[in-house]
Amino acid sequence: MTPLEITFYIAGYFLFLMLISFLTSRGADNNSFFLGDKKSPWYAVAFGMIGASLSGVTFISVPGWVGNELNQFSYMQAVFGYFFGYLIVAFVLMPIYYKMNLTSIYTYLEQRFGKVSHKTGAFFFLASRTLGASVRLLLVAKALQVIIFDDWNVPFEVTVVISVLLIWFYTFKGGIKTIIWTDTLQTLFMLTSVGLTVWLISKNLNLSESGGVIKSIADSPYSKIFFFEDIMSSNHFLKHFLGGVFITIGMTGLDQDMMQKNLSCKNAKEAKMNMVAFAAVLVPVNLIFLGLGALLYMYSTATGIGAGVSSDMLFPTIAMEGGLGKVAGVLFILGLIAAAYSSADSALASLTTSISVDFLGVEKMEESKAKSTRIITHILVSLLIILVVIILKYTTTTAAIGLLMKFAGFTYGPLIGLFFFGILTKRKLKDNLVWIVMILAPIIIGYLWYYSAGSPGVETDMPGIFGEYKFGFEIIIYNAVLSFLGLFVISTGGYNPEELENNTLIKKKY
Repeated sequence: MTPLEITFYIAGYFLFLMLISFLTSRGADNNSFFLGDKKSPWYAVAFGMIGASLSGVTFISVPGWVGNELNQFSYMQAVFGYFFGYLIVAFVLMPIYYKMNLTSIYTYLEQRFGKVSHKTGAFFFLASRTLGASVRLLLVAKALQVIIFDDWNVPFEVTVVISVLLIWFYTFKGGIKTIIWTDTLQTLFMLTSVGLTVWLISKNLNLSESGGVIKSIADSPYSKIFFFEDIMSSNHFLKHFLGGVFITIGMTGLDQDMMQKNLSCKNAKEAKMNMVAFAAVLVPVNLIFLGLGALLYMYSTATGIGAGVSSDMLFPTIAMEGGLGKVAGVLFILGLIAAAYSSADSALASLTTSISVDFLGVEKMEESKAKSTRIITHILVSLLIILVVIILKYTTTTAAIGLLMKFAGFTYGPLIGLFFFGILTKRKLKDNLVWIVMILAPIIIGYLWYYSAGSPGVETDMPGIFGEYKFGFEIIIYNAVLSFLGLFVISTGGYNPEELENNTLIKKKY
């Protein structure tokens, strides 16, 4: 396909999104933007969250993950942890958020501990989601740069601006009310793309003649799921599984982006149904993505196409240049755009919500001023993400999935410690000291990680500060536990549960 053809398909896709935006944003106000008027069907939220959770990182980087013999299907160990994490979110955190009638989930921290805790928690979310959204957009912008814009001599920076501008156009008015439905569409495109791509590759490799796709993948050198052999290794089952539980609690349950969709459901019961359904579907979906990865490497080995490219670029290379036909290229482009934007659009809306509610106090403004403040914030957040994507482009080389999990460990870990200190204990905190604990914990863990085996501060194949021990997904647990212990040190006696009940903030309608 020529760059012009690809651009034509992308333009048609976005025109469809704009149409959905127009239909869903009529009469929208701040309440629509932040909470979708509390009218979102739970099944639409659950289905759309699949795309938002997976994103372009899963679409490109997870299939590439399986090529390393130390990885293979080990990512599924974390996915099993995700499942149990989602149950904790559904039955522990969700009832709290609905009972307290929250718009931003971080207002819980103010009611429980004080203003500094509230601002600190919101700040960690802003850092987490800005970095996460930027990593996802970076991956997609790189792919679009290679596929389209390099041929037109368009600078990478312009590619990033175009990518973010497209999101802004269809989210700036309707916000979460629009995103619920655009994410549903984009998830459908993404899953259809992956399913048909699996079929195309298996047909090209004649896998039906060798026992079928599932048997061929199982017999390949890429399909090992469970790693119990070496506890020092970063891919050991316990590290992935327990890390997956904590990552889900942090990146979903304590993340305004993901929770904002759930809070747009009619009530807590429907929000729980949404989360459980979402958790059940996500396990086989991730397995399909890893299966696609195995097929891509099998195809590359058989044809030589994609040999030598980075793991993140294997799927784009085979889809666009691998002899699978124009259909494969179209499927890849639409699937990639759908995966990327179903995550990025909600990230943009949630960052706007958190800044507007947690830092600017739009709830206390008159309606017209609150709306203009939200729109200006939306623009500034878009510019921030553009800047961070460009910085990451020139400062990182790690595969996107690894980079994303690393950031999550250091930013969501302290959030878990803070929230669960409030949920599991009855102690009060010295509110003005909370930010110090939240910053010190990741600095200490970051130092230990940096000088551990296999990390940047230690030469290759040399033992680190803990000998041969290598940090994996469980790094988020260490950050959470150290934050929890630090908070205990600055805590005092208990609180009266009735204080929190009586202090619940009642959100006004916009």
